[in-house]
Amino acid sequence: MLSCALVAAGLYGVMTRRDLVAVLASIEVMLGGATLLLVAYGAAGSTPAAVASAQGYALLVLAVGAAEAAVGIALLVSLIRRGRTRSEDITEVRG
Repeated sequence: MLSCALVAAGLYGVMTRRDLVAVLASIEVMLGGATLLLVAYGAAGSTPAAVASAQGYALLVLAVGAAEAAVGIALLVSLIRRGRTRSEDITEVRG
C-alpha cells in the first residue's frame, strides 16, 4: 500500500507541477515506490530465484533513476550554456 501511495503522489506531482526540478523529484518518488514494491516482493519470495530476480529488478530501477537524474542535470546545464540564466526560463516546463 505504501508503494502505491508513493507512485500516486509522484504521479500527482508530475501532472500538477510546472517546475522542472519538482517534476524530476516527483519522478524520483515514483521510482522509489516501484523500488519499494520490488523489494517487498523479494522479501515475500519463497524461492531464492524469486528473491534474486526482485533484487535485480530493484537495482535496474535504481539505475534508471540515476540516469534520469543525469539527464535532468544535463538539461539544466544545456539551458544555462545557451544563455538562459533567468530562473523562470530554467525551471518552467512548457508544452
